Amino acid sequence: MASQTIQRIIGEVSRYVVGMEDVVALMLTAMLTEGHILIEGPAGTGKTHLAKVFASTIGGSFSRIQMTPDLLPADVIGTVYYDIVSKTWQLKKGPIFANVILVDELNRATPKAQSALIEAMQEMQVSIEGKTYELPRPFLVIATQLPYGGEGTYPLTDVQRDRFAYSVQVSYPSREQELAIISSIDFIEKPKVMQVASVSELARLIETVKRVRVVDRVKNYILDIVAHIRSLDEVSSGPGPRASIWLLKGSRALAFLEGRDYVIPDDVKKLAYHILTHRIKVKLEYQTDNISPLSIVEKALKEVEVPKY
Repeated sequence: MASQTIQRIIGEVSRYVVGMEDVVALMLTAMLTEGHILIEGPAGTGKTHLAKVFASTIGGSFSRIQMTPDLLPADVIGTVYYDIVSKTWQLKKGPIFANVILVDELNRATPKAQSALIEAMQEMQVSIEGKTYELPRPFLVIATQLPYGGEGTYPLTDVQRDRFAYSVQVSYPSREQELAIISSIDFIEKPKVMQVASVSELARLIETVKRVRVVDRVKNYILDIVAHIRSLDEVSSGPGPRASIWLLKGSRALAFLEGRDYVIPDDVKKLAYHILTHRIKVKLEYQTDNISPLSIVEKALKEVEVPKY
């Protein structure tokens, strides 16, 4: 049942998306753990298209927020207004009230507008005029981002980046993939995506993933990797406890996707790049030596002893 649902999602997405198999797998991991995902890469590489197609396959309510410099927090979460007819205050819900939210070009919005997402992404709720409102479950934010330093962009704060369980870099397609894209562009541009999973199915899968076993030596392996990164001289700010939590949650989902009811160290290693790199800051004096968050994660995975399983 579970594997059939996952295969239906993968099959439907692959009809309209060329390549990006690794990104789709990470999206499935995010869905199964209710962990939000940040997709980074150059403009025109299909980030928005992929997110929209993926969201359309998994049912529930869907909304898209196009981030712009003039966007206000109320445009995201909603506001209250006075209804003259009923003579009462009414709530106008913002686009954040949906199961799947596509936040397009997140770093085009100002920090004020970006901050509207923080409570929603962490606590699955929003506060409007002093009152708290629960968001629909499951709740998944898929955000795309332009490369840093681009015209009209605002870097995400550390707090905002940490709210994303996973991050992934997309690049330009290979020549063969680009040929396939332009050859079927009329079909891809107007996708008629079928919903192949229901909200109730997703809820059951999410609970099933929580039952995947993680033994103590794998848990300690997670902690060893995170602690090793924090101890490196090159690191000015390392991953916090939330990174360890998502390494455990994500590894359970990855094991489930591969048909296992237990986590192995390789699951942790596969997800380490997607969970740790966006949570690492390199000291300024080391940046000139081509040291990056990616190379730091690679170093940690080489130096930390892998437990025998």
